[in-house]
Amino acid sequence: MKILPRALLVPGLMTLVMLATLLGLGTWQVDRMLWKRDLLAAIAAAERAPPVPLGATPPRFARVRAEGVFHPATALYGAEVHTLAANPTGGARLLAVLRREGAAPVLVDRGWVPVSHPAAPPPPMPAEPATVEGYVRPPDTAGPFAPADDLANRRFFTLDPTTIGPALGIPDLAPFILVALGPPGTPDPARALPRPPNNHLSYAITWYGLAVALLVIFVLYARKVPRP
Repeated sequence: MKILPRALLVPGLMTLVMLATLLGLGTWQVDRMLWKRDLLAAIAAAERAPPVPLGATPPRFARVRAEGVFHPATALYGAEVHTLAANPTGGARLLAVLRREGAAPVLVDRGWVPVSHPAAPPPPMPAEPATVEGYVRPPDTAGPFAPADDLANRRFFTLDPTTIGPALGIPDLAPFILVALGPPGTPDPARALPRPPNNHLSYAITWYGLAVALLVIFVLYARKVPRP
């Protein structure tokens, strides 16, 4: 019984569909890689530029500056371990509220502070004018496995101004968080603007590699199909 060339029709069509899909995914990852490079370059430029005043609609990926007076009450967010004097030390992010003239008060992440066990409420902020330089981040949404917030002790595990504000007696916080930038100290603030990872090249190589492997497999298969 002879096998007609049409025996390769269905495998060939399937290979073409999968090949087009793999090449499309690889090309998409290349486009993402180029977009991410431009984004990282824009972040680096913003980091070198002077900070801009913090407005009602803060810019993305930019250094901003806010002036005001800190509300006395503070809170703690999250749980992080830092190494102090070669010893691992548990701590959290110190949160404070900056009251601004003519604008909504904003929740400020001032940086990491060590926390004793059991944790005591953080100390109050001094009532004097302050200027904060940093960047803006959106609020978090509590996940299904997030620890419950401790409202009584002002210890939070979801960074959400709508929850933290009322616990501090300020329900009208701006709908974002200002993350302070600065040198090491206590609190220990962030050092640089956040940068998303750019690993799309490895993904593109993976998709293109699978496309080549698929093509090789089909060629080897086709060679084994008897011709009439």
